Amino acid sequence: MAAKVFYTYIVRCSDDSLYTGYTTNLSRRVKEHNEGKKGAKYTRSRRPVTLVYYEKYDTKHDAMSREALIKQLSHRQKYMLIKGEGKKE
Repeated sequence: MAAKVFYTYIVRCSDDSLYTGYTTNLSRRVKEHNEGKKGAKYTRSRRPVTLVYYEKYDTKHDAMSREALIKQLSHRQKYMLIKGEGKKE
């Protein structure tokens, strides 16, 4: 059985704002943000969203902790993270 992978991710909304979250399935989660009612309330009025950054973690706790840290960053710091680090695998 494959180990479960958790992702912390950032999507760019149509108004150029950023939304950070965590999930176990990136493609499904981005689709949920762009369709239906399962996307975050924040992104529903800012569609479409585009995945711009993600990091992989072995535990839900680590992914959620990283999500909380990223949400504390300024808008500028988030853009630097997206541009500077790329994707962490």
